[in-house]
Amino acid sequence: MTTKTKILNFVQKYTMIIALVLVTAFFTWRTGGKILMPQNITNIISQNAYVFVLATGMLCCILTGGNIDLSVGSVVCFVGTIGAVLMNKNLNMWLAVIIMLLVGVAIGAWQAFWIAYVKVPPFITTLAGMLIFRGLSNVVLEGKTMAVTNEAFVKIFGGGADCYVPDLFNGSNLNLLCLIVGIIACLLYLFFTVRNIAARKRTGLETDAAYKVAVKSVIIVAVVMFFTVRLAQYKGLPMALIWVAAVILIYTYITSKTTVGRYLYAIGGNETATKLSGINTKSIYFFAYTNMGFLAGLAGILTIARLTSAQPTYGQNYEMDAIGSCFIGGASAYGGVGTVPGVIIGALLMGIINIGMSIMGVDANYQKVVKGLVLLAAVIFDVVSKKKNG
Repeated sequence: MTTKTKILNFVQKYTMIIALVLVTAFFTWRTGGKILMPQNITNIISQNAYVFVLATGMLCCILTGGNIDLSVGSVVCFVGTIGAVLMNKNLNMWLAVIIMLLVGVAIGAWQAFWIAYVKVPPFITTLAGMLIFRGLSNVVLEGKTMAVTNEAFVKIFGGGADCYVPDLFNGSNLNLLCLIVGIIACLLYLFFTVRNIAARKRTGLETDAAYKVAVKSVIIVAVVMFFTVRLAQYKGLPMALIWVAAVILIYTYITSKTTVGRYLYAIGGNETATKLSGINTKSIYFFAYTNMGFLAGLAGILTIARLTSAQPTYGQNYEMDAIGSCFIGGASAYGGVGTVPGVIIGALLMGIINIGMSIMGVDANYQKVVKGLVLLAAVIFDVVSKKKNG
């Protein structure tokens, strides 16, 4: 393999990471370093928590063959509406949370039934859901705003000024708990990296060169520790980050280590062959869209907690943010390709573009133009790559 080919393969494999670094560097330069201030880094996490959660669920839908769910923004709004109404009637907070998640699951299962077993196209089913649940949100709220006054709920699920994990070690200038969590995360990453290499060698599978693994590990650890220190310099770990991290870890495991995860990729790769191999594709479709409803329910909880209210307009364009994050993060428009870490990189890229342009004072309409061009570029790259490889 020539040096040129190696470089091209490297660039293709790590395109989005390179793009994330370049975009971050650009906005760091254009904002005079303001985008990397501790408070702005916290804002990127808190303000985009719903994107991380929804994009993770959207990936499972896209893996089945490029299918999407257009209803998630409306479901987020409707679930948030139900939660606000219940808590304003003094229902126990945790019971309200459980009901919100169950409502999300029920909506997801309802749509999944039509998609998986009646074969109604996902685009049509979820478009109908988008209209239905947006309308129901307006009906329940009567077009008004309803405040969420439960302080415990806001602190546990929100992204506001007081929604941080308390520092158990009472650091003076730095949040010591945040630093310890960051160090533990890095050590766990290194441990699993080494264990994975050892397991591949034992089974005779090919592994990357040692220097490649070392360089990649050093970069990832350096980035994690940089952001950990930045968070520790502000108020520590936002509660939103805890929920996002839990979703990322769980769904990274599901998509990469479980039978259901492998079946999602198999359907996207070749649905006919997957059926012929004896796999129940209907149940996999049902799982993907029911799961999307569950995560939309969680995103609804995070949304009303951060905004401390429910409004009929909440959730607008959330589906676009989730879909865009997936495709920008490397998911294929044809299905069968994509990873949760890639989707998170895509969501981070979108978040950095948003906050970077906001700090620069770019008009909101131009921000939409830029995000649209970035999404189009990501899909064009995917299509062109498929043609070359084909």
